[in-house]
Amino acid sequence: MILPIYIYGSAVLRQKAKDITPDYPGLEELLKDMWETLYYADGVGLAAPQVGLSIRLFLLDGSELSEDRPELKDFKRTLINPRLLETSSETVVYQEGCLSVPNLFADIERPESVKLAYLNERFEPVEEWFYGMASRMVQHEYSHLEGELFTDLATPIRKKMLQGKLQAIAKGQVSTFYKTKIVL
Repeated sequence: MILPIYIYGSAVLRQKAKDITPDYPGLEELLKDMWETLYYADGVGLAAPQVGLSIRLFLLDGSELSEDRPELKDFKRTLINPRLLETSSETVVYQEGCLSVPNLFADIERPESVKLAYLNERFEPVEEWFYGMASRMVQHEYSHLEGELFTDLATPIRKKMLQGKLQAIAKGQVSTFYKTKIVL
């Protein structure tokens, strides 16, 4: 089932998400629905807060970008209860967008690589370094679990420039081809 994507202005996007256990109610169905929603919305990542659940879970699939970035050909992950372990001192600026902040983009500086500990969909523990675009995707979705949006990381001048558009989104004045929702 395709789920509505909660957009800027929704309280759930500003909450620090909670860990889950293997007996989380309806987890298998939730994962299936989140994958379906991600693909329908044409995204490369989707965090549980974006579908209204303040839990530490996100999905990534970079295969759509593999024509330009061959290293993402088989990059598909489910990350449950992720924890950031390390970040590189080198940073990279790259333009980001988000399904929860439709039609807005900003150059965002983030570490070039990160190491996370997480559980996969079988609740097996994994520690993994992510580099390049995979690192960018992981950090973007991880931010959602911390109650942070990419626009929070924009330069002060860019934040000021985005303010009017963000206020319009929070009022529902945005057009998307996927179903959206705002819950204050």
